[in-house]
Amino acid sequence: MDLSRTLPPHPIEHLPAAPAQLQVHSEDFEDNGPLPKSAGFGFGNTSPQLSWSGAPEGTKSYLLVCHDPDAPVLGGFTHWAVMGLPADVTSLPAGAGEFGRHFGEGAVTLENDFGTKDYGGAAPPEGDAPHRYVFTVWALDTDRTGLDGSTSVAKAQFSTLGNVLARGHLTGTYEQ
Repeated sequence: MDLSRTLPPHPIEHLPAAPAQLQVHSEDFEDNGPLPKSAGFGFGNTSPQLSWSGAPEGTKSYLLVCHDPDAPVLGGFTHWAVMGLPADVTSLPAGAGEFGRHFGEGAVTLENDFGTKDYGGAAPPEGDAPHRYVFTVWALDTDRTGLDGSTSVAKAQFSTLGNVLARGHLTGTYEQ
């Protein structure tokens, strides 16, 4: 199958502007640089180290989402999402996305598009152009969203739109 296509714009361009900016960093890759091989689905399936700073006063929790907008399906592909990360959690070590990981009181790992509640590694089709993996962190003014682990990633993002204090992202690339 020929996977040639025009890739979509960066997904952050389609989000409403956030009141403030978070700085998101990784010890494992630079912004717009390649993810480590171990972040791939068949090569360790290890989520990269992430940290963020610049949360405004009043931050009570974070929402983290890793999304591949370049997957050859409608709407892209979500690889990882954690809702309700406590305000004092501002970094995650490599491998934090493993199944069953506890991130603190109130934090919930949501089901990704693989159908699992963990980090699903980068998995662009072999021969496809490099895919972008966008790690986005939202600082929220609430730790009580009323949502639980059965919530879809899209619903978590939509339901917290009115609670966003700041947002930041870091983009990695991966190819087979």
